[in-house]
Amino acid sequence: MNNQGSEDTRELDRIIFFSDAVFAIVMTLLILDIQVPSIPADLVSTELPRQVLDLWPAFFSYVLSFLVIGTYWMAHHGTFRYIESYDRVLMGLNLLLLLSISFVPFPTALLGEYGDQRFAVALYAVSLAIPRLLLALIWLYAIKTRISISDRLDPRLSRYHIGRSLTIAALFLLSVIISFFSISAAIFTWLLLFAVDAVLCRFVAPPERNPDSER
Repeated sequence: MNNQGSEDTRELDRIIFFSDAVFAIVMTLLILDIQVPSIPADLVSTELPRQVLDLWPAFFSYVLSFLVIGTYWMAHHGTFRYIESYDRVLMGLNLLLLLSISFVPFPTALLGEYGDQRFAVALYAVSLAIPRLLLALIWLYAIKTRISISDRLDPRLSRYHIGRSLTIAALFLLSVIISFFSISAAIFTWLLLFAVDAVLCRFVAPPERNPDSER
């Protein structure tokens, strides 16, 4: 590999490392919104278990967001493992993706506090749909422009990743409509996302070939 190629690889690695750091920080920040109950000393033994259990909506939103962001990080990794060059547009799209990811702790906290309100549910769903749409856009930009893509990338795999991202985003947006009829059903839709994603990975995804040997 020539010096220019080595420099491009190092610069691309910086983008990936920065992205990984943002994902890690956001996933860590999620737990900070759950506050330890403040209980008078003489009531701790009787009130502590009840007040911790009362925090279950916050714990639910934390675990849900952690798992969803974790799958988004895996999808991001699965995208950039095939990308071998970049330009300012790709960097901009990636920054928009990281911006949308860094926003997630707010709707997560809102959902934990006001999970019975349609606005909180809708804002959470839209906030999780946007990053997935941006992942699909990154794929589309990478394969339709002069961005260098690994020769080992099966075209079926890129179509699968785009379709997978659009499907997950659509389900989140569908839950916004469902929330006008039933908030509980809308939230249940989010849990179905993991089953849908597992089915897509198991039965739809074409086999991946390891591109690392080319790097």
